[in-house]
Amino acid sequence: MAERFQHYADFWPYYLTEHSRPATRTLHFIGTALALALLATAVATQLWWLLLAAVVSGYLFAWIGHMAIERNRPATFTYPLWSLISDFRMFFLWLTGRLDRELQRAGVR
Repeated sequence: MAERFQHYADFWPYYLTEHSRPATRTLHFIGTALALALLATAVATQLWWLLLAAVVSGYLFAWIGHMAIERNRPATFTYPLWSLISDFRMFFLWLTGRLDRELQRAGVR
């Protein structure tokens, strides 16, 4: 990534272009859903080691998608907070059926 983003509004379209392939997004969605389920289970059962499992599962699926499918470097390494926010944003946009519009706006076909 040659450009350094100063504003989240500029980062978001870039984030979407780094997730241009449906299979990459699917792996992100699986990882995010599993992480949220593990987080909820950890809180409900007070099995706090599940918090670590939530973090590992969320990143594992995402990073596999970047390495094996997109063949790019995850934005997490350069923009950890914005990347985490964007992952949840992408996940909830997908859940609500609004992701396609955002992808088109970012130029992702």
